[in-house]
Amino acid sequence: MKVFKTLERQKLQNLFLLFVAGLSFWLSLTALLPVLPSYIKVMSAGERSLTFALGSWNTSLLLSVQSQVGFVMGCFAIGLLMFRSSLGQMADRRGRKIVVLIGTIVSGIAPFGYLYFHSIPGLMALRAFHGISIAAFTTGYSAWVVDLSPAKQRGELISYMSLVIPVGMALGPMVGGYVAEAAGYTTVFVLSGIAGILAFVLASQVGETPKLETKVARDSALRPKKLLQRLKHPALLTPTSVMLCVGLIFGTLISFLPLFIEEIQLDLNVGLFYAVAAIASFISRVLTGRASDRYGRGIFISGSLVCYGISMVLLSYAQSPQAFLIAAFFEGAGAGTIVPMAIALMSDRSAIDERGLVYSICIGGFDLGMAIAGPILGFLAEPIGYRNLYFLSAILAAIALLVFISRINKDFLSSWRFATGRGQDFYALKT
Repeated sequence: MKVFKTLERQKLQNLFLLFVAGLSFWLSLTALLPVLPSYIKVMSAGERSLTFALGSWNTSLLLSVQSQVGFVMGCFAIGLLMFRSSLGQMADRRGRKIVVLIGTIVSGIAPFGYLYFHSIPGLMALRAFHGISIAAFTTGYSAWVVDLSPAKQRGELISYMSLVIPVGMALGPMVGGYVAEAAGYTTVFVLSGIAGILAFVLASQVGETPKLETKVARDSALRPKKLLQRLKHPALLTPTSVMLCVGLIFGTLISFLPLFIEEIQLDLNVGLFYAVAAIASFISRVLTGRASDRYGRGIFISGSLVCYGISMVLLSYAQSPQAFLIAAFFEGAGAGTIVPMAIALMSDRSAIDERGLVYSICIGGFDLGMAIAGPILGFLAEPIGYRNLYFLSAILAAIALLVFISRINKDFLSSWRFATGRGQDFYALKT
C-alpha cells in the first residue's frame, strides 16, 4: 500500500476517518441482509392480499409471500432512484461532505423504524426511505475518494478505500444473523441504527476538500448539461446498462437467498454466505486496483461478469453448503471487482465538476436493477422456483458481458480490445 505513503498528512487523516465512517455505514446496512426477508415473511403472516389506500381510492393485490418479500426489498431502490441524481448534483455543487452526512443520518434513523412499522405497505415506505442512505453515501463517498486520489494511482486507491464494503459484508450479515437467533429482530435493528449514527459522527469529522479547477473539463465526452444527453452518450449508456444487469442479479440474490436456503432446509447460516462473498470481494479489490491502473479497467470488468455468471449457475444447481459457499466466493469476486472498476472507469471519463452526477447515473443503473428485481422476479419465484431464478440471473450476466465487450468503446473492435485488456479507453480524459 505504497500509495498511502505518497499522500499528505491531512489527506491521509481524512481518508482514514472516511474509511472508518464507511465501515460503520456498511455494517449498519449489511447487518439487516440476513434478517429482513425472514422478518417481512413473518410480518406478512401468510396474508396474500396487499391493500393500498389513498384518500377514497383503494385497491388490493393478491400476492404470494415471495412477491411481498420482493416488493418490500425492492422498495429500497426506490429511494435510490428518486434521489441518486439530485444527490449527485448536490455533491458537485455543495461538496461531498453534506451528501455523505445525509446518507449516514438516514442509515442511523431508518433501522429504528422497523420496530414500529409492522404492515407491508408501511415497510415498503420505510425501505424506500432507507434507500436514500445508500444513494447519498455511495455517491458522496466515491467522489470524495477520487478527489483525494492521485490520477495515476486512482484505481489502486479506489480499490483500497472500497474495502469497507467487503469488510462490512463479512461482519454485518454474520453479526445480524447470529444476533437475530440469540436476541431477536429488535436487537439487530437497534445495533444497525447505532452503527449508522456512529458513521454520521465520524463523517462529520472529515475535512471537506476544496473546490478544485480542472483543465480537462472541456474535453469530457459527458460535458452536455442535459441529463438525457448524458445518458444517451455511449460513454455512459453502456456502463449504465451493464450495471443494470448486475443490479438485477444482486437484487435477486439478496431478496430470495435466505428464503431459498430455508425452502431446501439447508443447514447453512446465510450470514456465512455473505461472509465468504465478502472475503472474495476483499481479495479481488486488493489484487485488481493497482493492476487496473496498469492494464486498464476493461479486462477486470469482463472478468467480474464471468464470475457473476459462474456464481449464478452454481446457485441454480447447488445442493450442499459447500456448493453455496463456492458460489458465494465467485459472487464476491465479481462484486468486489465490478464496483470499484465501474467507479474508476467513470472517473477516467469525467471531469471533477461532473463526477457526482456521472456516478449517480451509472450506479443508478444498478439501483434500477435492484428496484425491479424483487417485484418482477418475485412473481416468477413461485411458478418457476428459486433455482430457475438464479439460472435467469446467469443469463443476465452473459447479456451484460456481451454488451460490454461489443459497446464499451467507439466500435466493436476497439470495444473487444479494451474489454480483453489489449486496448485503450477511447472516452478516457487525458491527464
